[in-house]
Amino acid sequence: MHAASALKRLLVGRKLASTQLGETLLPKRIALPVFASDALSSVAYAPDEILLTLSLAGMAGFAFSWKIALVVAVVMFVVILSYRQNVHAYPSGGGDYEVATVNIGPNAGLTVASALLVDYVLTVAVSVSSGVQNAEAMLPFIRGHEGWIAAAVIAVLMALNLRGVRESGTIFAIPTYCFMVGVIGMTLWGLARIFVLGQDLRSPTADWEVIGTSAYDNFTGFAMVALLARSFSSGCAALTGVEAISNGVPAFKPPKSRNAATTLALLGSIAVVMLLGIITLANLTKVHLVDDRGGSIYRLPDGSIRHEPGSTVMGQLARVVFYDDFRPAFYFMVAVTMLILFLAANTAFNGFPVLGSILARDGYLPRQLHTRGDRLAYSNGIVALALAAIGLVLIFNASVTALIQLYVVGVFVSFTVSQWGMLRHWTRRLATEADPGVRRQMQRSRVINGVGLAMTGTVLVIVLISKFTHGAYLAIIAMVVVFMAMKLISRHYSAVARELAYRDESDRVLPSRVRNVVFVNQFNKPTVRAVMFAKAAVGSSLEAVMVSIDPDETRTLLEQWQAADLDVPLKVIASPYREVTTPFIDHIRAMRTENPRDVVSVYIPEYVVGHWWEHMLHNQTALLIRTRLHFMQGVMVTSVPYQLRSSADAVPVPHDPQPWRRVGVTDRSSAG
Repeated sequence: MHAASALKRLLVGRKLASTQLGETLLPKRIALPVFASDALSSVAYAPDEILLTLSLAGMAGFAFSWKIALVVAVVMFVVILSYRQNVHAYPSGGGDYEVATVNIGPNAGLTVASALLVDYVLTVAVSVSSGVQNAEAMLPFIRGHEGWIAAAVIAVLMALNLRGVRESGTIFAIPTYCFMVGVIGMTLWGLARIFVLGQDLRSPTADWEVIGTSAYDNFTGFAMVALLARSFSSGCAALTGVEAISNGVPAFKPPKSRNAATTLALLGSIAVVMLLGIITLANLTKVHLVDDRGGSIYRLPDGSIRHEPGSTVMGQLARVVFYDDFRPAFYFMVAVTMLILFLAANTAFNGFPVLGSILARDGYLPRQLHTRGDRLAYSNGIVALALAAIGLVLIFNASVTALIQLYVVGVFVSFTVSQWGMLRHWTRRLATEADPGVRRQMQRSRVINGVGLAMTGTVLVIVLISKFTHGAYLAIIAMVVVFMAMKLISRHYSAVARELAYRDESDRVLPSRVRNVVFVNQFNKPTVRAVMFAKAAVGSSLEAVMVSIDPDETRTLLEQWQAADLDVPLKVIASPYREVTTPFIDHIRAMRTENPRDVVSVYIPEYVVGHWWEHMLHNQTALLIRTRLHFMQGVMVTSVPYQLRSSADAVPVPHDPQPWRRVGVTDRSSAG
């Protein structure tokens, strides 16, 4: 156990007391990479998804890429502005869940929560998968092993986040800022080379013709609208991560709401500039991509056909801008892009556990998710998120194109319901507010949230229609499953609370007798200690019970029992089928049947061992008996521990002057 504790301290760090929670609060410079890395990093794969979808229409589709990027930027601006109202109105950390629950109702809140939980898992899977794909530009040998590499990266991110928000944020800040500087610097230098120096920059795929699928040969009318809508919905992945800031307001340093709103504004401004800059440079350098899953292909200048999608947008731009003139910058861009995509999952690692804790507090998720770990992080939520994301990347082999179809649906469900809730919030407040200045501010906020509702609702409809048959239905099914699971968990907790609630004096009935029973499997020191403990606990009667499965062993044990003169009768139960557990349970059940008002207290001797492998060699029968007795009314179970020498706390028995100090009740419960 000492080795396990030392390893845990090495991986997680020293424990933090609850009073040190203030030490984990984040200043804006750290909060930006912690909560905004997802949205900032989306500029590394959102342009890819726009171009990949447009490639289905062939070369004609790429002409619409900058228009789609511009619309995505407008939507992001409106959503950022709307969420600034959210963090001021609801700074407690409930985010969209709290807004929907308070203003619309519990079912609306659970709808938002289920959408966000699913989307957080997808955020981790998509971000890490995209990072692995970008890494192939520099490390081609990882091709074919993407799923397992992505799973390993998620495991590392889990370990880093278990060290706490503040420490993980400090680790992630440098790569995030390097990515921001790298993208903006690459964009400016690329534009300067084109417009100032007059250089003709052409991407590696500039001369490759893209042949689309037959479904879009006539790229007009409904076909064009459908493809543009699908491309737009994929590009809206750039908006993911905005909601995490509204969930994470309590993690900011005071003034919390103001710092969260400022971070949101910084996030929106930087992300929009980076996204538009990348799309502009991609258009100028003629970056072409093909969707090998969708059916689009390359026709190379020599007439040959290529199906593989080739390098990502970021990889091609870094190569055309830096590779020939300043190669270290190329490797820097590939490296920081890979890192930021890996670290973008950190947004979900901060949002998911906080939301899970709030839902657990409200009784919709297991209570274990509400407790903080050694580093004051919600450790159980972090582990649960990591396991779910690892499962996804292994199932889809870290394919961004496959995973992106499941993406975005959840976040726009939460966006839309949240804006609806905020609209009702301001309407309700305006009905009671008399101050003209405050009313004007509320009316302005209501207009902002109203525009946000109209825009996010429209995008949600577009996303559902354009992506439903391409995989979005799986995300919707997952949301429904999570919603129903939370309802069932809440129903269970409510039923248990009603059943356990103290009502009146009728719940204070004393048992007529307490009958002590000691389970005997062998005659040894632990058994004798359990007998002595049972004798010290005053009861109406005391007996020891053994189950006979071997006549010779039974005869030997009876002789030892009589020789020890313990002054406790030993009852032997025959077991012709060599089973120990069931005959003993039947005996206890018969005692309860004789007088239902009696309480039977069963004492079970158990070994305390010091090594994990020893647990498989001892206490298995005791564990089965204890488990089954817990389901029997009117029965109490007391485990009497005996520490073996391998136990860290054990003291050699012959030299122990106070043997009773090592005996205690480790498991005592009553169902009666």
